[in-house]
Amino acid sequence: MTKRTVVVFGGGGYVGAVLTPMLLAEGYTVRVFDTFWYGKAVFTGEALNPNLELIAGDIRDLEAVTSALKGATDVIHLACISNDPSFDLDPALGKSINLDSFAPLVKIAKQSGVHRFIYASSSSVYGVKVEEKVTEELSLEPLTDYSRFKANCEEIILAAHTSDFRCTVLRPATVCGVSSRQRFDLSVNILTNHAVNLKKITVFGGSQFRPNLHIQDMARAYLHVLAQDKKIDGAIFNVGGENLSLDQIALKVQKQIDLNLEIHHSDTDDLRSYRVDSSKILDELGFKPIYSVDQAIADLQKAFVKDNYNNSLENSMYFNIKRMKELSLA
Repeated sequence: MTKRTVVVFGGGGYVGAVLTPMLLAEGYTVRVFDTFWYGKAVFTGEALNPNLELIAGDIRDLEAVTSALKGATDVIHLACISNDPSFDLDPALGKSINLDSFAPLVKIAKQSGVHRFIYASSSSVYGVKVEEKVTEELSLEPLTDYSRFKANCEEIILAAHTSDFRCTVLRPATVCGVSSRQRFDLSVNILTNHAVNLKKITVFGGSQFRPNLHIQDMARAYLHVLAQDKKIDGAIFNVGGENLSLDQIALKVQKQIDLNLEIHHSDTDDLRSYRVDSSKILDELGFKPIYSVDQAIADLQKAFVKDNYNNSLENSMYFNIKRMKELSLA
């Protein structure tokens, strides 16, 4: 097989920090293109790997993007201002990164001879759904600019698809678990962090269902799609593990951390509730998650026991909004 070079835009983030070592282990040459707002230390273990190149850059810098894509065979696009609260800090900044930069980047990738482009969308593009199973065939009803721009980028990349420039869209569930670029602003991770360090669990709402996915399975999904042939051409796939209500997640955290922990409830305006069906990626590509939310909670607990985190309740390095404010990005 010809040696493949994968450019991972946004590869210094929560998922990219787990994905990159896995790509290297599979024999890919990897270029991580990232602003590295959270530092390059997430790749300490891979720093001496000759097949890894870390490129500090902004995806709005087309000259830097062009340079990074020279000789590349594949792109995994993870870069964005992640989630609605972070996006809302500065909508203009979010739009420039999440939408305006995308079409030019896709054009450069195509001109550079990239053969495969995987775009990380989001299951939030579905909006609120009453259906028991939210499949890829259902209409998109994004509720925020963050999710609207994800849907817009899906259209852009699929319109660019050709037999020589093979494009795939993944719509991930909410990711959870341990990463060297840890986040504690995601539902499972939040509740586990609070259970361990505040000795209580606070649930906002509780009945809302959300799709969840272990971070190891998220990284496995990208690897799996990279290894496919024509089945992924111009395709869209949900990638989810377990559809759970916030109350169910809280009970899982309580069971894992301490059965005596009290679960408190607070009102919320965020009543989004949906269950993502991921049977298509199983049926067509044979991909199936092998990790669970219980495993993610257990992994986090072990990391806390090992004292892997420095002030996990307040440290801006674990919270996108706090870090953006600290860097005066919004």
